[in-house]
Order: sequence, then structure tokens, then C-alpha cells
Amino acid sequence: MSQTHEYTAAIRWTGDRGEGTKRYLGYDRTWDIETPGKAVVHCSNDPLLGGDPAKANPEDLLISALSACHMLWYLHLAHKAGIVVRGYEDQPVGLGETSPNGAGRFLEATLRPKITVERGADLARADEIHGEIHTYCFIARSVNFPVRFEATYEEV
Repeated sequence: MSQTHEYTAAIRWTGDRGEGTKRYLGYDRTWDIETPGKAVVHCSNDPLLGGDPAKANPEDLLISALSACHMLWYLHLAHKAGIVVRGYEDQPVGLGETSPNGAGRFLEATLRPKITVERGADLARADEIHGEIHTYCFIARSVNFPVRFEATYEEV
């Protein structure tokens, strides 16, 4: 039997410059993500839309969540396969498009993990694991665009 899980957060708009949304360019597209017991995340919209490039935007958060979920499942499945992972870094890329009316969406994502494994690891098996993750990863199972991977490996 499946179990349901509830995830909560508080999103608080921080961009009122004193006039609210009276003028289109009169307010900031900034907000905070507040999750009980966790650090506040200060956010803005995409810099292409005038957002603050120093702050995370929804697209950054989605691609980061997808990559992190993949990584966590990779570590778990590698452990079960007897592959000792000593390092894992990813620089994921999400490809998006914006329609003339301003509507946007992700077309695809490519995860590019650089994985360090102990010498002698079965690299073919290490690579196969990526194909199994979509069966488990909460985020990957929830998005409606293809998620690809281009992993590289280093042995230590």
C-alpha cells in the first residue's frame, strides 16, 4: 500500500517597495522560502525577466532539486550494488523555452555528474544505476520532461 507524504513551506513575497503592485516596474519579484526549522532561502525571478541574479529562482530550484534527488538515489543504489562512491558533483543543465506570450516550460534536463569511485569498481554497473533512478526519484517521477544523464567517473 502506498503512503502519502506532505511537504510544506511558506512563501513570503518581499518585493513591496511601498506601493505594492500599483506599477509593473514598481515592485520586486523577490520572496523568501521559509520551511520550519530550516534556513530561509531568498529568491527572485529569472534574471532574463529582471530578477536578481544573486538569488535562486524557481528554475534554479527545480533543476537543483532534480539533481539532488538523483544524487541521493544514486548513492543509495550504488551502496546496494557494492560500489563505493567517494565523491559526487553535478552541474545539471535545464533547457527551457519561452513562448511569445511569456509562458515558459522546461523541455529537458541533463544531469552531468562527475562521480569518484574506489578503484576496481564495476564502472558498467555504476553507469547502469542512472537508468534505474527514474523508477524511484520523487522529483524525476513528477516532472513532465525528459531527464538525461551524462556521467563521468574517476577512480581513486
